[in-house]
This record gives sequence, C-alpha cells and structure tokens, in this order.
Amino acid sequence: MYERRGEGPPLVLLHGVGHRWQGWLPVLDRLASERDVIALDLPGFGASPPLPPGRPYTLDTVLDVLAGFFDRLGLGRPHIAGNSLGGLLALEAADRGLVSSATALSPAGFFTTPEMLWAATVLSVSRLGARLPEQWLRRLTRDPRRRRLAYGLIYGRPERLDPEELLADGRALRDCTGFAPVIRAGTAVRFTGTCEEVPVTIAWGTRDRLLLPIQAMRAQQRLPKARFVWLRDCGHVPMGDDPELVAEVLLEGSSVPLREPAGDAAGTASEGVERAS
Repeated sequence: MYERRGEGPPLVLLHGVGHRWQGWLPVLDRLASERDVIALDLPGFGASPPLPPGRPYTLDTVLDVLAGFFDRLGLGRPHIAGNSLGGLLALEAADRGLVSSATALSPAGFFTTPEMLWAATVLSVSRLGARLPEQWLRRLTRDPRRRRLAYGLIYGRPERLDPEELLADGRALRDCTGFAPVIRAGTAVRFTGTCEEVPVTIAWGTRDRLLLPIQAMRAQQRLPKARFVWLRDCGHVPMGDDPELVAEVLLEGSSVPLREPAGDAAGTASEGVERAS
C-alpha cells in the first residue's frame, strides 16, 4: 500500500518497524509542494501483505521489493528517505546505487547487541501495550501527560501528536505480521556500506531514547562524507515532533539532481504494494 502526492522529483518515504506510511502525514503535504512523494507500507506492515512464504526478511529481499516497486512506478533512481528500519533501507539503497540521494532519520544498523536488545524490548513492550482494551488506550492518548508517559520512549513530544493517529499507530503495531521476522533478522544486521557515489544526509533526534544518540556518532564514523543534522528536541520518530524541521531536512537532502536509471530494476517483487484509496 502506498500514498502518492505532489509533483516534482520523486521522493520515496520508508517507515520504521511496526509503523505505517501514515507516520509521514505531519510532513507529507509540505514535501508534496516540491516533490512527487510516495510513502509506502513495507511488506508485512500497515496495509501491505507479508512477504510470500519462503522469502526471508533480509535486506536483500526487501531491497529487491523496493527495486521492483521503483520499476513498476517508473521512478528510475528516486530520492529516498527513511526512519529507523526505513533509514537503514535508505542507506542500503544508496550504497547499491538504486537511488539519487538518501536521507536517514535515526537509521537502524549502528547499534551494539545490547542496544539492539534494548530497542527490540521497548518495541515489543509497546506492542503488548497496544493489545490493551480500546477504552484504556483512549484514556491514555486523550491526556497529554499520559501520552508523554506512554509514548515518551518513541516520540520526543508525544503531547503534540493527534490522539486518533496514535491509536491507529497502536493498532498497526499490534496487527503487523512483519514485526517478529524483522526483529529476529535485525539482531544480526549492521550497516557496513560506504555510499561513496550517492549524497547522504543523516539526522538524529536529540531525544531519541530508542536508538540512542551514541549510535549517531558511529554513523558519522562509518559515513564521514555524509551531511549530519541534529534534530533538536525530537525523538526516534521525529516527523510529528517538529514537522517543519524534518521537512526542511528532507527537502534539502533530496535537492541534488536525479541520476540516470541504471537499467532494468533488480527485482519485480512488489506484489501487494497498492495505491492507498
């Protein structure tokens, strides 16, 4: 499932583990004023079906899905941006020459094993919490102070977020089929690329309590040529914390010219990624 808005150079947006394309709503229209924005649900998340039986949730598999998706929509080498898991995928796509630029917001892949276990535990507990009765969740999300307590490990300013969107995010986290296989696969994943030929921007929230800011230092060491931006007072999912700042970072990161297509895309496995209605 994907949502497409705007005109201009194509910019593909990828969410994190347990999230959905609607996580980009706070910045979507601002981006669409200058870009052809395509926000999609990754396989097994949001409204997209899981990968077919027998296809593992590896970086190679998901990048094959993305390459097929780019090919099906005729995007060539689009700009790409992602948050968390989506940020890791954006960097991998850049390292493999599939895109014209990459902007990664608190990307996965720069953690130690204990840090990965911490993130997986927080997300798993959040998923369990999303199974609470609907009336309890509504009571949590209605009050700004309770929102800070319930969602403060994910967002920097949860009191600013729309309660109905938070409830819908919780249902998406609760019901997604890709959560367990992605978490299992993620324990062994580290980003080891260089992205030598593709401009990269890395942005990290100063209030990120899921993928801790020390990981930003490792990202800078791994990619010394990348543009680096601190997102002041933003958490792990920064789009709703400071939409104007995040949109500015994404627009600047995707301001370079598009690269020529590399030829036929590597894969065609974009089944089930349909246009949002």
